[in-house]
Amino acid sequence: MNRIIITFVFALCAMACNAQEASLLSRFAYISYGEVLKSMPAYAAAQKSLADLRANYDNELKRTDEEFSKQFAEYVDGQRTFPENILLKRQKELQQLMEQGLEFKEEARRLLAQAEVELMQPVNKQLKEVIAKIAKERGYAFVLNTDNNAAPFVDGELGDDITADVMEAVK
Repeated sequence: MNRIIITFVFALCAMACNAQEASLLSRFAYISYGEVLKSMPAYAAAQKSLADLRANYDNELKRTDEEFSKQFAEYVDGQRTFPENILLKRQKELQQLMEQGLEFKEEARRLLAQAEVELMQPVNKQLKEVIAKIAKERGYAFVLNTDNNAAPFVDGELGDDITADVMEAVK
């Protein structure tokens, strides 16, 4: 009789542990962070600002390239008629223009990357806050990001896809 009671108690404990484990396993959600991010009005505004800034830099780069081309053409045209000291002076000017152009291109790349980080920081912060709010309200232990194959398999029966809910909340 004692064996039956002990076996029954162990069986109940095992079932309770399995139920608790299943309950814990279903306390997660998953989301396509990139999909939600791209649906946000703040993201569109940040991308527009970045595109405008990129266009300004591109226009300036085009202007400096045209200036260099013009001076190079003048140098080539006058190469046969200019005295040697004028040729050397023009070569130095062309070298300086080329170096300044390269420096400006590098600086433009750096500033664009920095601007992107600065523009996207509040957008990412807002999205993370919304995700955290929804996760806490629904009692999720964690939320997986399914982008870039970060979670190659997610069991939809054990976890919840909250992508649409977060998209709605960030609009």
